[in-house]
Amino acid sequence: MAFSIAIALLSISLTALLLLLLLLLRASRRRRIPLPPGTLGLPLVGETLQLISAYKTENPEPFIDERVGRFGTLFTTHVFGEPTVFSADPETNRFILQNEGRLFECSYPGSIANLLGKHSLLLMTGGLHKRMHSLTMSFANSSIIRDHLLVDIDRLVRLNLDSWSDRILLMEEAKKITFELTVKQLMSYDPGDWTESLRKEYVLVIEGFFTLPFPLFSATYRRAIKARTKVAEALTLVVRRRRKESETGAKKEDMLGALLAGDGGGFSDEEIVDFLVALLVAGYETTSTIMTLAVKFLTETPLALAQLKEEHEKIRANKNRSEGLQWNDYKSMPFTQCVINETLRVANIISGVFRRTMTDVQIKGYMIPKGWKVFASFRAVHLDHEYFKEARTFNPWRWQVGEIFLLMRLQELSTLYVGKGDVNFVYTTNRVTGHQAVQLMSTHRSEGGQGCARDMNSRE
Repeated sequence: MAFSIAIALLSISLTALLLLLLLLLRASRRRRIPLPPGTLGLPLVGETLQLISAYKTENPEPFIDERVGRFGTLFTTHVFGEPTVFSADPETNRFILQNEGRLFECSYPGSIANLLGKHSLLLMTGGLHKRMHSLTMSFANSSIIRDHLLVDIDRLVRLNLDSWSDRILLMEEAKKITFELTVKQLMSYDPGDWTESLRKEYVLVIEGFFTLPFPLFSATYRRAIKARTKVAEALTLVVRRRRKESETGAKKEDMLGALLAGDGGGFSDEEIVDFLVALLVAGYETTSTIMTLAVKFLTETPLALAQLKEEHEKIRANKNRSEGLQWNDYKSMPFTQCVINETLRVANIISGVFRRTMTDVQIKGYMIPKGWKVFASFRAVHLDHEYFKEARTFNPWRWQVGEIFLLMRLQELSTLYVGKGDVNFVYTTNRVTGHQAVQLMSTHRSEGGQGCARDMNSRE
Protein backbone atom coordinates (compact mmCIF):
# COMPACT_ATOMS: atom_id res chain seq x y z
CA MET A 1 0.00 0.00 0.00
CA ALA A 2 2.78 2.40 0.98
CA PHE A 3 4.63 1.47 -2.21
CA SER A 4 1.55 2.30 -4.34
CA ILE A 5 1.16 5.65 -2.63
CA ALA A 6 4.84 6.41 -3.20
CA ILE A 7 4.52 5.55 -6.90
CA ALA A 8 1.44 7.77 -7.20
CA LEU A 9 3.18 10.67 -5.47
CA LEU A 10 6.22 10.20 -7.69
CA SER A 11 4.03 10.24 -10.81
CA ILE A 12 2.29 13.41 -9.68
CA SER A 13 5.62 15.04 -8.87
CA LEU A 14 7.09 14.11 -12.25
CA THR A 15 3.99 15.39 -14.05
CA ALA A 16 4.10 18.67 -12.13
CA LEU A 17 7.82 19.00 -12.84
CA LEU A 18 7.23 18.35 -16.54
CA LEU A 19 4.48 20.98 -16.67
CA LEU A 20 6.72 23.45 -14.86
CA LEU A 21 9.54 22.80 -17.31
CA LEU A 22 7.17 23.30 -20.26
CA LEU A 23 5.93 26.59 -18.81
CA LEU A 24 9.48 27.77 -18.18
CA LEU A 25 10.48 26.73 -21.69
CA ARG A 26 7.53 28.60 -23.16
CA ALA A 27 8.29 31.69 -21.07
CA SER A 28 11.95 31.53 -22.06
CA ARG A 29 11.04 31.12 -25.71
CA ARG A 30 8.64 34.03 -25.48
CA ARG A 31 11.36 36.21 -23.96
CA ARG A 32 13.60 35.37 -26.88
CA ILE A 33 10.94 36.46 -29.40
CA PRO A 34 10.69 40.26 -29.20
CA LEU A 35 7.71 42.53 -29.57
CA PRO A 36 7.56 44.53 -32.78
CA PRO A 37 9.71 47.66 -32.33
CA GLY A 38 8.08 50.93 -31.34
CA THR A 39 7.20 53.11 -28.39
CA LEU A 40 4.26 53.15 -25.98
CA GLY A 41 4.36 56.93 -25.54
CA LEU A 42 3.02 58.66 -22.44
CA PRO A 43 1.44 56.81 -19.50
CA LEU A 44 -2.28 56.07 -20.01
CA VAL A 45 -2.75 58.15 -23.19
CA GLY A 46 0.16 56.58 -25.08
CA GLU A 47 0.36 58.09 -28.57
CA THR A 48 -3.40 58.66 -28.90
CA LEU A 49 -3.08 62.44 -29.08
CA GLN A 50 -0.58 62.22 -31.94
CA LEU A 51 -2.89 59.86 -33.84
CA ILE A 52 -5.96 62.04 -33.31
CA SER A 53 -4.16 65.24 -34.27
CA ALA A 54 -2.86 63.57 -37.46
CA TYR A 55 -6.39 62.57 -38.48
CA LYS A 56 -7.59 66.14 -38.07
CA THR A 57 -5.21 67.30 -40.80
CA GLU A 58 -5.62 67.03 -44.56
CA ASN A 59 -3.00 64.27 -44.62
CA PRO A 60 -3.27 61.76 -41.74
CA GLU A 61 -0.61 59.45 -43.14
CA PRO A 62 2.44 60.87 -41.28
CA PHE A 63 1.47 59.03 -38.07
CA ILE A 64 2.00 55.70 -39.82
CA ASP A 65 4.59 56.89 -42.36
CA GLU A 66 6.90 58.27 -39.67
CA ARG A 67 6.79 55.09 -37.61
CA VAL A 68 7.18 52.81 -40.61
CA GLY A 69 10.30 54.81 -41.47
CA ARG A 70 11.68 54.37 -37.94
CA PHE A 71 10.54 50.85 -37.03
CA GLY A 72 9.39 49.07 -40.20
CA THR A 73 5.99 47.93 -41.45
CA LEU A 74 5.13 46.24 -38.13
CA PHE A 75 5.42 48.50 -35.10
CA THR A 76 4.17 48.80 -31.52
CA THR A 77 2.33 51.81 -30.16
CA HIS A 78 -0.27 52.61 -27.49
CA VAL A 79 -3.56 54.21 -28.59
CA PHE A 80 -7.03 54.58 -27.08
CA GLY A 81 -5.90 53.13 -23.78
CA GLU A 82 -4.36 49.88 -25.06
CA PRO A 83 -1.04 48.60 -26.45
CA THR A 84 -1.52 48.11 -30.18
CA VAL A 85 0.56 46.65 -33.00
CA PHE A 86 0.12 48.48 -36.32
CA SER A 87 0.65 46.59 -39.58
CA ALA A 88 1.41 48.32 -42.87
CA ASP A 89 2.46 45.01 -44.41
CA PRO A 90 0.08 43.33 -46.92
CA GLU A 91 1.06 39.78 -45.94
CA THR A 92 0.47 40.50 -42.26
CA ASN A 93 -2.85 42.20 -43.02
CA ARG A 94 -4.00 39.18 -44.99
CA PHE A 95 -2.84 36.88 -42.16
CA ILE A 96 -4.88 38.89 -39.65
CA LEU A 97 -8.04 38.78 -41.76
CA GLN A 98 -7.72 35.11 -42.67
CA ASN A 99 -7.28 34.06 -39.04
CA GLU A 100 -10.23 35.90 -37.56
CA GLY A 101 -11.99 33.60 -35.11
CA ARG A 102 -8.85 31.49 -34.64
CA LEU A 103 -6.03 33.84 -33.66
CA PHE A 104 -7.82 37.19 -33.76
CA GLU A 105 -11.23 38.51 -32.82
CA CYS A 106 -13.02 41.71 -33.75
CA SER A 107 -12.23 44.41 -31.21
CA TYR A 108 -12.41 48.18 -31.57
CA PRO A 109 -11.32 51.04 -29.30
CA GLY A 110 -13.57 51.63 -26.33
CA SER A 111 -14.67 55.00 -27.70
CA ILE A 112 -16.09 53.36 -30.85
CA ALA A 113 -17.48 50.26 -29.13
CA ASN A 114 -19.31 52.24 -26.44
CA LEU A 115 -20.90 54.59 -28.96
CA LEU A 116 -21.98 51.92 -31.44
CA GLY A 117 -23.42 49.57 -28.82
CA LYS A 118 -22.66 45.96 -27.94
CA HIS A 119 -25.15 44.61 -30.48
CA SER A 120 -23.81 46.45 -33.51
CA LEU A 121 -22.78 44.12 -36.33
CA LEU A 122 -19.23 45.44 -36.02
CA LEU A 123 -18.91 44.02 -32.50
CA MET A 124 -21.22 40.99 -32.58
CA THR A 125 -19.89 37.45 -32.31
CA GLY A 126 -21.33 33.95 -32.39
CA GLY A 127 -24.85 32.97 -33.37
CA LEU A 128 -26.32 36.46 -33.11
CA HIS A 129 -23.71 37.79 -35.54
CA LYS A 130 -24.43 34.98 -38.02
CA ARG A 131 -28.18 35.62 -37.89
CA MET A 132 -27.81 39.37 -38.30
CA HIS A 133 -25.23 39.05 -41.07
CA SER A 134 -27.36 36.51 -42.95
CA LEU A 135 -30.42 38.73 -42.74
CA THR A 136 -28.45 41.78 -43.92
CA MET A 137 -27.08 39.87 -46.90
CA SER A 138 -30.51 38.52 -47.82
CA PHE A 139 -31.99 42.01 -47.72
CA ALA A 140 -29.12 43.52 -49.70
CA ASN A 141 -29.41 40.90 -52.43
CA SER A 142 -33.21 40.94 -52.61
CA SER A 143 -35.37 42.52 -55.29
CA ILE A 144 -36.08 45.34 -52.82
CA ILE A 145 -32.67 46.81 -53.60
CA ARG A 146 -33.33 46.74 -57.33
CA ASP A 147 -36.96 47.86 -57.11
CA HIS A 148 -36.72 50.56 -54.43
CA LEU A 149 -33.15 51.63 -53.68
CA LEU A 150 -32.40 52.90 -57.17
CA VAL A 151 -35.68 54.81 -57.37
CA ASP A 152 -35.23 56.37 -53.93
CA ILE A 153 -31.65 57.39 -54.60
CA ASP A 154 -32.52 58.90 -57.98
CA ARG A 155 -35.46 60.85 -56.53
CA LEU A 156 -33.67 62.17 -53.44
CA VAL A 157 -30.53 63.11 -55.35
CA ARG A 158 -32.57 65.02 -57.94
CA LEU A 159 -34.46 66.78 -55.14
CA ASN A 160 -31.29 67.85 -53.37
CA LEU A 161 -29.37 68.87 -56.49
CA ASP A 162 -32.28 70.98 -57.71
CA SER A 163 -32.27 72.86 -54.39
CA TRP A 164 -28.58 73.79 -54.55
CA SER A 165 -27.58 77.39 -55.05
CA ASP A 166 -24.51 78.45 -57.03
CA ARG A 167 -22.16 77.94 -54.10
CA ILE A 168 -22.51 75.23 -51.45
CA LEU A 169 -20.48 73.29 -48.90
CA LEU A 170 -20.29 70.01 -50.77
CA MET A 171 -19.36 67.84 -47.79
CA GLU A 172 -22.37 69.06 -45.81
CA GLU A 173 -24.73 68.52 -48.75
CA ALA A 174 -23.28 65.06 -49.41
CA LYS A 175 -23.82 64.11 -45.77
CA LYS A 176 -27.43 65.28 -45.90
CA ILE A 177 -28.10 63.27 -49.04
CA THR A 178 -26.54 60.05 -47.75
CA PHE A 179 -28.17 60.32 -44.32
CA GLU A 180 -31.60 60.88 -45.89
CA LEU A 181 -31.07 57.93 -48.21
CA THR A 182 -29.92 55.66 -45.40
CA VAL A 183 -32.85 56.56 -43.15
CA LYS A 184 -35.22 55.98 -46.07
CA GLN A 185 -33.82 52.50 -46.77
CA LEU A 186 -33.66 51.49 -43.11
CA MET A 187 -36.92 52.89 -41.77
CA SER A 188 -38.91 54.34 -44.74
CA TYR A 189 -38.70 57.91 -43.40
CA ASP A 190 -38.74 60.73 -45.95
CA PRO A 191 -36.54 63.82 -45.34
CA GLY A 192 -37.97 66.20 -42.77
CA ASP A 193 -37.45 67.84 -39.40
CA TRP A 194 -37.13 64.49 -37.62
CA THR A 195 -34.41 63.15 -39.91
CA GLU A 196 -32.47 66.43 -39.75
CA SER A 197 -32.66 66.48 -35.94
CA LEU A 198 -31.42 62.89 -35.85
CA ARG A 199 -28.58 63.76 -38.25
CA LYS A 200 -27.34 66.57 -36.01
CA GLU A 201 -27.10 64.17 -33.06
CA TYR A 202 -25.21 61.73 -35.27
CA VAL A 203 -22.61 64.38 -36.02
CA LEU A 204 -21.86 64.58 -32.29
CA VAL A 205 -21.72 60.78 -31.96
CA ILE A 206 -19.22 60.43 -34.80
CA GLU A 207 -17.02 63.19 -33.38
CA GLY A 208 -16.55 61.01 -30.29
CA PHE A 209 -15.26 57.96 -32.15
CA PHE A 210 -11.60 58.92 -32.13
CA THR A 211 -11.20 60.52 -28.73
CA LEU A 212 -9.96 59.26 -25.40
CA PRO A 213 -12.85 57.15 -24.00
CA PHE A 214 -12.78 58.96 -20.66
CA PRO A 215 -15.77 61.32 -20.19
CA LEU A 216 -14.02 63.05 -17.29
CA PHE A 217 -11.15 64.20 -19.52
CA SER A 218 -12.87 64.61 -22.90
CA ALA A 219 -15.72 67.06 -23.46
CA THR A 220 -16.08 65.70 -27.01
CA TYR A 221 -16.63 62.20 -25.69
CA ARG A 222 -19.15 63.44 -23.09
CA ARG A 223 -21.16 65.16 -25.84
CA ALA A 224 -20.99 62.01 -27.95
CA ILE A 225 -22.33 59.84 -25.12
CA LYS A 226 -25.27 62.22 -24.57
CA ALA A 227 -26.01 62.36 -28.29
CA ARG A 228 -25.88 58.57 -28.54
CA THR A 229 -28.47 58.33 -25.76
CA LYS A 230 -30.78 60.70 -27.66
CA VAL A 231 -30.32 58.73 -30.89
CA ALA A 232 -31.08 55.44 -29.12
CA GLU A 233 -34.21 56.90 -27.53
CA ALA A 234 -35.49 58.21 -30.87
CA LEU A 235 -34.82 54.91 -32.65
CA THR A 236 -36.35 52.88 -29.82
CA LEU A 237 -39.64 54.77 -30.24
CA VAL A 238 -39.60 53.99 -33.97
CA VAL A 239 -38.86 50.30 -33.37
CA ARG A 240 -41.63 49.94 -30.78
CA ARG A 241 -44.18 51.67 -33.01
CA ARG A 242 -43.24 49.54 -36.00
CA ARG A 243 -43.38 46.38 -33.89
CA LYS A 244 -46.95 47.19 -32.89
CA GLU A 245 -47.85 47.91 -36.51
CA SER A 246 -46.35 44.62 -37.67
CA GLU A 247 -48.41 42.73 -35.11
CA THR A 248 -51.55 44.08 -36.81
CA GLY A 249 -50.32 42.99 -40.23
CA ALA A 250 -48.92 46.34 -41.40
CA LYS A 251 -45.48 45.73 -42.91
CA LYS A 252 -42.97 47.83 -44.82
CA GLU A 253 -40.28 46.58 -47.17
CA ASP A 254 -37.27 48.10 -45.46
CA MET A 255 -34.41 46.93 -43.26
CA LEU A 256 -36.34 47.50 -40.05
CA GLY A 257 -39.21 45.40 -41.37
CA ALA A 258 -36.76 42.59 -42.16
CA LEU A 259 -35.30 42.79 -38.66
CA LEU A 260 -38.72 42.66 -37.01
CA ALA A 261 -39.68 39.63 -39.10
CA GLY A 262 -36.32 37.89 -38.77
CA ASP A 263 -36.02 34.13 -38.42
CA GLY A 264 -36.21 32.81 -34.88
CA GLY A 265 -38.70 35.43 -33.71
CA GLY A 266 -36.82 38.52 -34.81
CA PHE A 267 -34.54 40.55 -32.57
CA SER A 268 -34.95 42.52 -29.35
CA ASP A 269 -35.48 46.29 -29.42
CA GLU A 270 -31.97 46.88 -28.04
CA GLU A 271 -30.38 44.62 -30.67
CA ILE A 272 -32.23 46.36 -33.49
CA VAL A 273 -31.39 49.85 -32.20
CA ASP A 274 -27.67 49.06 -31.93
CA PHE A 275 -27.76 47.57 -35.42
CA LEU A 276 -29.48 50.65 -36.87
CA VAL A 277 -27.01 52.97 -35.13
CA ALA A 278 -24.08 51.22 -36.83
CA LEU A 279 -25.77 51.14 -40.25
CA LEU A 280 -26.56 54.84 -40.09
CA VAL A 281 -22.96 55.62 -39.18
CA ALA A 282 -21.66 53.51 -42.06
CA GLY A 283 -23.95 55.03 -44.67
CA TYR A 284 -23.57 58.57 -43.40
CA GLU A 285 -19.82 58.97 -43.06
CA THR A 286 -18.33 56.64 -45.68
CA THR A 287 -20.60 57.36 -48.63
CA SER A 288 -20.65 61.12 -48.18
CA THR A 289 -16.86 61.23 -47.97
CA ILE A 290 -16.50 59.18 -51.15
CA MET A 291 -18.92 61.50 -52.96
CA THR A 292 -17.08 64.63 -51.85
CA LEU A 293 -13.60 63.35 -52.62
CA ALA A 294 -14.68 61.99 -56.00
CA VAL A 295 -15.78 65.51 -56.99
CA LYS A 296 -12.50 66.93 -55.68
CA PHE A 297 -10.39 64.42 -57.62
CA LEU A 298 -12.44 64.82 -60.80
CA THR A 299 -12.14 68.60 -60.61
CA GLU A 300 -8.37 68.18 -60.41
CA THR A 301 -8.35 65.59 -63.24
CA PRO A 302 -10.13 67.14 -66.27
CA LEU A 303 -9.59 64.12 -68.55
CA ALA A 304 -11.30 61.82 -66.06
CA LEU A 305 -14.18 64.28 -65.66
CA ALA A 306 -14.58 64.48 -69.44
CA GLN A 307 -14.69 60.69 -69.80
CA LEU A 308 -17.15 60.40 -66.92
CA LYS A 309 -19.42 63.01 -68.51
CA GLU A 310 -19.28 61.19 -71.83
CA GLU A 311 -20.33 57.92 -70.18
CA HIS A 312 -23.30 59.51 -68.44
CA GLU A 313 -24.37 61.66 -71.37
CA LYS A 314 -24.69 58.49 -73.47
CA ILE A 315 -27.08 57.10 -70.89
CA ARG A 316 -29.04 60.36 -70.75
CA ALA A 317 -29.26 60.60 -74.56
CA ASN A 318 -31.51 57.53 -74.61
CA LYS A 319 -33.95 58.92 -72.05
CA ASN A 320 -36.53 61.64 -71.64
CA ARG A 321 -35.43 64.47 -69.36
CA SER A 322 -37.82 63.40 -66.60
CA GLU A 323 -37.04 59.69 -66.90
CA GLY A 324 -35.06 58.16 -64.06
CA LEU A 325 -32.30 55.57 -64.10
CA GLN A 326 -33.11 51.90 -64.59
CA TRP A 327 -31.21 48.92 -63.24
CA ASN A 328 -29.54 48.26 -66.60
CA ASP A 329 -28.28 51.88 -66.60
CA TYR A 330 -26.72 51.33 -63.20
CA LYS A 331 -24.91 48.30 -64.60
CA SER A 332 -23.62 50.31 -67.59
CA MET A 333 -21.21 52.66 -65.85
CA PRO A 334 -17.78 50.97 -66.05
CA PHE A 335 -15.72 54.16 -65.85
CA THR A 336 -17.87 55.46 -63.00
CA GLN A 337 -16.95 52.29 -61.12
CA CYS A 338 -13.27 52.95 -61.84
CA VAL A 339 -13.65 56.44 -60.34
CA ILE A 340 -15.32 55.05 -57.21
CA ASN A 341 -12.69 52.31 -56.84
CA GLU A 342 -9.83 54.77 -57.19
CA THR A 343 -11.42 57.20 -54.74
CA LEU A 344 -11.73 54.38 -52.22
CA ARG A 345 -8.11 53.41 -52.79
CA VAL A 346 -6.63 56.89 -52.48
CA ALA A 347 -8.74 58.33 -49.70
CA ASN A 348 -11.01 55.80 -48.04
CA ILE A 349 -12.21 57.08 -44.67
CA ILE A 350 -12.00 53.50 -43.34
CA SER A 351 -8.24 53.10 -43.23
CA GLY A 352 -8.09 49.63 -41.65
CA VAL A 353 -9.50 47.26 -39.04
CA PHE A 354 -8.85 46.63 -35.36
CA ARG A 355 -8.56 43.09 -34.01
CA ARG A 356 -7.50 41.55 -30.67
CA THR A 357 -5.20 38.55 -30.30
CA MET A 358 -6.90 35.49 -28.80
CA THR A 359 -3.53 33.89 -28.01
CA ASP A 360 0.15 34.72 -28.34
CA VAL A 361 0.73 35.25 -32.07
CA GLN A 362 4.10 34.87 -33.80
CA ILE A 363 4.53 36.67 -37.09
CA LYS A 364 7.47 38.10 -39.05
CA GLY A 365 9.88 37.12 -36.26
CA TYR A 366 7.91 38.97 -33.56
CA MET A 367 5.55 37.96 -30.77
CA ILE A 368 2.24 39.76 -30.22
CA PRO A 369 0.99 38.88 -26.71
CA LYS A 370 -2.49 37.53 -26.06
CA GLY A 371 -5.04 40.28 -25.48
CA TRP A 372 -3.18 42.97 -27.44
CA LYS A 373 -4.85 45.02 -30.12
CA VAL A 374 -3.64 44.89 -33.73
CA PHE A 375 -4.50 47.33 -36.50
CA ALA A 376 -4.30 46.17 -40.12
CA SER A 377 -3.77 49.35 -42.12
CA PHE A 378 -5.17 49.04 -45.64
CA ARG A 379 -4.47 52.66 -46.50
CA ALA A 380 -0.76 52.27 -45.82
CA VAL A 381 -0.66 49.46 -48.39
CA HIS A 382 -2.83 51.25 -50.94
CA LEU A 383 -0.59 54.31 -50.84
CA ASP A 384 2.67 52.36 -51.03
CA HIS A 385 4.66 52.93 -54.22
CA GLU A 386 5.89 49.34 -54.00
CA TYR A 387 2.42 48.11 -54.93
CA PHE A 388 1.02 51.01 -56.98
CA LYS A 389 2.71 53.13 -59.59
CA GLU A 390 2.47 56.77 -58.41
CA ALA A 391 0.41 55.46 -55.50
CA ARG A 392 -0.74 58.84 -54.19
CA THR A 393 -1.94 60.04 -57.59
CA PHE A 394 -5.63 59.74 -58.50
CA ASN A 395 -5.67 57.57 -61.63
CA PRO A 396 -8.98 55.78 -62.34
CA TRP A 397 -7.56 54.24 -65.53
CA ARG A 398 -5.34 51.94 -63.46
CA TRP A 399 -8.48 49.89 -62.84
CA GLN A 400 -8.88 49.33 -66.58
CA VAL A 401 -5.39 48.03 -67.31
CA GLY A 402 -5.01 45.57 -64.44
CA GLU A 403 -2.12 47.47 -62.83
CA ILE A 404 -3.32 46.96 -59.29
CA PHE A 405 -1.97 44.76 -56.60
CA LEU A 406 -4.69 44.78 -53.94
CA LEU A 407 -4.16 42.09 -51.34
CA MET A 408 -6.97 43.78 -49.46
CA ARG A 409 -9.69 43.68 -52.09
CA LEU A 410 -11.86 46.78 -52.44
CA GLN A 411 -14.84 44.96 -51.00
CA GLU A 412 -12.83 44.12 -47.87
CA LEU A 413 -12.20 47.83 -47.61
CA SER A 414 -15.86 48.71 -48.03
CA THR A 415 -17.43 46.09 -45.77
CA LEU A 416 -15.68 46.81 -42.51
CA TYR A 417 -18.82 47.93 -40.73
CA VAL A 418 -21.76 46.03 -42.11
CA GLY A 419 -20.75 43.64 -44.87
CA LYS A 420 -21.51 43.47 -48.56
CA GLY A 421 -24.97 44.97 -48.12
CA ASP A 422 -23.39 48.34 -47.54
CA VAL A 423 -21.22 47.92 -50.64
CA ASN A 424 -24.37 47.84 -52.78
CA PHE A 425 -25.55 51.01 -51.08
CA VAL A 426 -22.18 52.78 -51.45
CA TYR A 427 -21.74 51.87 -55.11
CA THR A 428 -25.33 52.54 -56.13
CA THR A 429 -25.50 55.86 -54.29
CA ASN A 430 -22.28 57.09 -55.85
CA ARG A 431 -23.19 55.97 -59.36
CA VAL A 432 -26.60 57.64 -59.28
CA THR A 433 -25.31 60.75 -57.53
CA GLY A 434 -22.49 60.93 -60.04
CA HIS A 435 -24.97 60.67 -62.90
CA GLN A 436 -27.11 63.52 -61.59
CA ALA A 437 -24.07 65.64 -60.70
CA VAL A 438 -22.71 65.21 -64.22
CA GLN A 439 -25.98 66.52 -65.61
CA LEU A 440 -25.75 69.50 -63.27
CA MET A 441 -22.15 70.18 -64.30
CA SER A 442 -23.12 69.95 -67.97
CA THR A 443 -26.08 72.29 -67.84
CA HIS A 444 -25.25 74.76 -65.06
CA ARG A 445 -22.51 77.38 -65.31
CA SER A 446 -21.54 79.92 -62.72
CA GLU A 447 -20.52 83.50 -63.35
CA GLY A 448 -17.19 83.89 -65.08
CA GLY A 449 -17.58 80.65 -67.03
CA GLN A 450 -16.26 78.42 -64.22
CA GLY A 451 -17.76 74.95 -64.10
CA CYS A 452 -20.24 73.99 -61.44
CA ALA A 453 -17.84 71.36 -60.12
CA ARG A 454 -15.51 74.12 -58.99
CA ASP A 455 -18.35 75.95 -57.25
CA MET A 456 -19.53 72.80 -55.51
CA ASN A 457 -16.06 72.18 -54.17
CA SER A 458 -15.80 75.68 -52.74
CA ARG A 459 -15.88 76.13 -48.99
CA GLU A 460 -16.27 79.89 -49.01
